[in-house]
Amino acid sequence: MLIFLAVLGGFLLDALFGDPAWLPHPVVLMGRCISALEKHLRTALPKTPRGELAGGAAVAAVLPLGTLAVTGLACWAAARLHPALGLALQMLWCGQALAAKGLAQESRNVYKELAKGDLPAARRAVARIVGRDTQNLTAAGVTRAAVETVAENASDGVIAPLLYMLLGGAPLALTYKAINTMDSMLGYKNEKYLYFGRCAAKLDDAANWLPSRLAGLLWVAAAALTGNSARGAWRIWRRDRRRHASPNSAQTESACAGALGVQLAGPAYYFGEYYDKPTIGDPLREIEPRDILRANRMMYAESLLALVLGLAVRLMLVL
Repeated sequence: MLIFLAVLGGFLLDALFGDPAWLPHPVVLMGRCISALEKHLRTALPKTPRGELAGGAAVAAVLPLGTLAVTGLACWAAARLHPALGLALQMLWCGQALAAKGLAQESRNVYKELAKGDLPAARRAVARIVGRDTQNLTAAGVTRAAVETVAENASDGVIAPLLYMLLGGAPLALTYKAINTMDSMLGYKNEKYLYFGRCAAKLDDAANWLPSRLAGLLWVAAAALTGNSARGAWRIWRRDRRRHASPNSAQTESACAGALGVQLAGPAYYFGEYYDKPTIGDPLREIEPRDILRANRMMYAESLLALVLGLAVRLMLVL
C-alpha cells in the first residue's frame, strides 16, 4: 500500500508543481557524480578503446547501484523514524522522477514563441529540450523538434519511471533516472564517447525496452481519447516503430506522427555533424505549431492511462 500511495502522490505532485527551481533535484546530483566519475576514470585508465570501455562500464555499474543503495537506505531510515516521513520522502522522489509537467511547460514555451512569430526565440526555447543543432531550423523544423521530444520523453520521462516506481517505489524509479541520465550525458556515438559511453547507452536501451513499447501502445489509446487519429497512430506505429538508430525512440514518435498525420524525424545536425536519419510517418499535412499542444494532450492522456492501469494492477496484486 505504501508504493500505491507514493506513486499516486508523486504523480499529483508532478502534475501540480513540476520541478520547482528552488528544490534540489536528484538528477542534478546524478549529473555531478557522472561528471566526477568520468573525469577521474579518464585520468586513471589508459586512453585506449579498451580503457575507455572499462571506464564507461565502471560508471554504468557504480551510479545505478549507488543510487539504488542510497535512496533505498534513505527511504528505509525515514520509514523507521515514522511511517508518514517514509511516505513523504517516497512521494517527493516519485514526483521528481516524473517529468510530465516540465516537458509540457518547456514545449509550450516553444509554441508561444512560434505563435508570436519570433523564430530566433523559438529556436532558443527548443534548444533547451533537444540535443540537435537548432540555430538554422525553420519554423516547421522547430515545431517538429518540439513534437518529437514530447513524444520521445513521454516514454523515458513519464511512462518508464512510472513503471519502475510501480515495481519498486522511489528507489527503483530513481535508479532508472540514473541510467537515463547517464545515457543523456555519455551515450553519444562521437569520437569522445564512442567507447566510454557504450555501456551507458546499452543499459539505457535495456531499461527502456519494455516501457517504450507500452508507451507506444498507450499513445494509440491516447490518440483516440484526445480526438486524434488512433487508426493512423496504430498504422504508423506498426510500420515505423523500428525506424530509428535506437531500438526504443521511434516507439512513441511513430504513434505520435500517425496520430497527427504528419512526418517526424528525418535528417538533422548534431554538434555540427550531419545525420541522415530516416523519416517517421506520412506527410498527410504540413506540421503546425498547434501540433505541440496536441502532442502534450496525448502525453497527458497516456500518462493518466498508465497511472490508472498501473495502480489497478498493483492493487490487484496486493489484494
